[in-house]
Parts: sequence; C-alpha cells; structure tokens
Amino acid sequence: MTRYALSAAYLLALYAFIFLPVLVLVAFSFQDGRFPVPPLRGLTLRWHAEVLADPRLMAGLRNSLVVGLGSSLVALTLGFLAARGLALSELRSARVLRAAITAPISVSYLVIGLGLLATLNMAGLGLSLWTVAVGHVVINTPLCFAICAAAIGPAQAQAERAARDLGAGELRIMALVTAPMIAPALIAAFLLSFTFSWDEFIIAFLLSRFDLTLPVEIWSLLRSGLNPKTNAVGSLVFLVSALALLAYELGARRR
Repeated sequence: MTRYALSAAYLLALYAFIFLPVLVLVAFSFQDGRFPVPPLRGLTLRWHAEVLADPRLMAGLRNSLVVGLGSSLVALTLGFLAARGLALSELRSARVLRAAITAPISVSYLVIGLGLLATLNMAGLGLSLWTVAVGHVVINTPLCFAICAAAIGPAQAQAERAARDLGAGELRIMALVTAPMIAPALIAAFLLSFTFSWDEFIIAFLLSRFDLTLPVEIWSLLRSGLNPKTNAVGSLVFLVSALALLAYELGARRR
C-alpha cells in the first residue's frame, strides 16, 4: 500500500511540476489588472481581446505559422529522403554519413544562428522570413532524419524490394509503400519539428529584420516590463496546441 501511495505521490508531483507553470500563466491571463502578479484580482477577457486586436502580435502569429509549417515540411522531406537513401545504401561510409547528418543536434542554436548570419552576410542576402525558415530547416532536418532512420528497417526494405519486382517506380514506392509503413514516425517528426520552430527564438531573432515571429514579438513586449498580454498570448497558443493535439488523438482513435 505504501508503495502505491509513494508512486501516486511521485506521479502527482511530476504532473504538478510540468503543468503548474502553464496553469499559472493561463490563470493570470484573465487577471483584471495591469500587472500579472498575485493575488488574482477579478476576471476579464480584456487582455485576450487586446491580443487579438494587436496587429503586431497577429502578424507574429501568422509569421510563426508560415515559418513553422513550411520549414517543417521541408525538413521532413529532406530527413525522410536522406534516411531512406542511407537505409538502402551499401556504402561503407553510411554510418559516418548518419553521424554527420545528426551531428548538428548537439550544436547550440546560438552557434548555428551566428554561422548562418555570417554566411548570409557574405552571400549578400538580406534577412527575412525566408532566412528564418532556412535556419529552422537546418536545425530540424537532423531531428527528422534521426526519427525516420530509426523507423526504417528490414521490413521496409523487403516491402520496397517486392514493390520494385512488381514494376513500381521509386516515387511510387516512397509514396505508397515506405511512407505509409512509417507514417507514425513521419507524423512525430513533423510535429516535433513544428514545435521546435514555433518556440525557437535565437535563430528567429538573428535572422529576421522586419517580419518577426511570435517569440520575438513576445520578447519585445517583455523588454518594457511585465505585460498581461504576454500571458494572454501564451494561453491562446496553449489552447490552440491542446486543441490540435486533441483533434489528432481523436482522429487516430477513429482510424
């Protein structure tokens, strides 16, 4: 009995440690006051309305969605193609190539961002949302590659060989055989890539100029001190993320 009680207490403490900051942020996004600090004084939707009416925050939200979706799709495509190519390759250096592709995962975003900034300046390219998207592709492609490479195994190779014997081309094999067989890994890679792009600040700050993403806009708000709109932005983003995850889970259960 004591063993189960300790397990339950540990589980409750773990969930509290993870979700308590989110609950506090959501609670104080409804505070009727200028400063989002305790005690909680009244409830209001004023700050959520101001966020939805703020053109800069809405532009930052739109930019984050565009960059996140676009860079995640490109990173997933590149990671899947590289993982499939190396999985079917008989090169002796395949293991070295895998290590080289996944190596950027261990590199700081600051180092990658500064390197990309120097490269873009040397190439004479201006900073924009395109450069931010390129930076996010750089940091997310190794992640997508690692997830896809872990999912591709002998079963996929045998199925591809059978499809090839039946006359299917490489594009049809990838689209109708390999991708459906590792669909959970592809979805996980895309969602993780989008999450990292959505939350990423350093590269978005270094590689953008006028079109800012949402994390950079929130940082701009925080520079002037505590602002209740930052909590409202966080609660809205959390709501959208929770609804998207719920929709995915419901769709997966129905399938």
